[in-house]
Amino acid sequence: MVEKRFLTLADVGEVLNISSSQTYALVRSGELPAIQVGGRGQWRVESAKLEEYIAGAYRKAAEARAALPQDEAADV
Repeated sequence: MVEKRFLTLADVGEVLNISSSQTYALVRSGELPAIQVGGRGQWRVESAKLEEYIAGAYRKAAEARAALPQDEAADV
C-alpha cells in the first residue's frame, strides 16, 4: 500500500488521537507545519512533518522527565 504524502487535519487528529480543534490549534500556532491547498484553502500536513512533530514531542517529554527530581521521575 502506498503511504499518502499529505494528510488532512482529520487524518492527523486520528493519528494523534486528538480533536479536530486541537489539531487546528497545532497548525494555527505553527507548532505543526502545514500548507493550504486548493480553492477553499484546505489544510494539509506532510507525513514527514507529522513524524518530525511526534519525534520532537518524545524529545520534549524525555527532557521534562530528566528535569524532574529522581523521586518524581519514578512516579511517571
